[in-house]
Amino acid sequence: MRRREALGSMLALALAGCAGGSNGGSGKRRIAVIPKGTSHDFWKSVHYGADKAANETGVEIVWLGTDDETDKEGQIKIVDNFIARGIDGICLAPIDRDAFVPVVARAARRKIPTVVFDSGLSDDSNIVSYVATDNYRGGVMAAEHLAKLMEGAGGVILLRYQAGSESTEQRERGFLETLEKFENIRVLSESQRVDSKAEEALKIAGPLLRRYAGELGGVFTVCEPNNKGMLLALKREKDAAGEPLAGKVKFVAFDPDPQIVAGLKDGIVHGVVLQDPVNMGYLAVQTMVQHLDGKPVENRIPTGEYLATPANLDEPRSQELLHPRQYGGVRA
Repeated sequence: MRRREALGSMLALALAGCAGGSNGGSGKRRIAVIPKGTSHDFWKSVHYGADKAANETGVEIVWLGTDDETDKEGQIKIVDNFIARGIDGICLAPIDRDAFVPVVARAARRKIPTVVFDSGLSDDSNIVSYVATDNYRGGVMAAEHLAKLMEGAGGVILLRYQAGSESTEQRERGFLETLEKFENIRVLSESQRVDSKAEEALKIAGPLLRRYAGELGGVFTVCEPNNKGMLLALKREKDAAGEPLAGKVKFVAFDPDPQIVAGLKDGIVHGVVLQDPVNMGYLAVQTMVQHLDGKPVENRIPTGEYLATPANLDEPRSQELLHPRQYGGVRA
């Protein structure tokens, strides 16, 4: 089934309950929760938190997103359909910081409030609140940790995510601006971008590692698909002696998945900046409910960031964030 046909089917199923009004005849408020995508582990944990908040507050959430985090047009279509059906509120993780400004404005004109989570907008004048990690600080944490691992000297590669994603752009900016403080660290490459597929990250990371192998001391990847592709490339590529670069090149990632957690245990991943996706989904829905109840909410709600390393891997907080709950009862 083609992407457009699949999206149409998902929309029809999700919105069927709205046909008799925003509560679908259930008597409950209905809140649309729209992630950037649905395939990565991070969003499954956001879903768990959103569902937990819905159960506690007695609202009904309608979880719907595109499979691919590059499908900006598909996500816009999802939001517009919820607006047309008169949903009570929208919790949105926008794929693009600029493209969704007019979309959120359309919701506001229909008196449908929007809480933005995970990744911000370039104009937040029409949103209720922004619930997210301090992504800039996460980038700072990554740079400081990598610089320490490299003893303040050597070459670094930054593998960026797609343009327009506010959250990852903040991580990239925090990382690069912090590295400027270390005069003996050189950024060898910071212009390469990857879409939401690990396979694309592998195709880009491999040539970069081969090109800079003799100068390279560390790498930083800013999201789950980039992490996976870079980790596989480090395992495949060799140094001048024919040994894998994995473990020799210091690797700091942003967000966990089972492969990255295994890499921490094996000593080939040297740090992971962690968010709290469960708390993010939970607070996004809770904030929307408070707003619908007429209660004041903060315009910026932080969800926290944390650095896991091989040294603190077994600490309770590291384990909690490295293995967050996922919707359906699964742990990463």
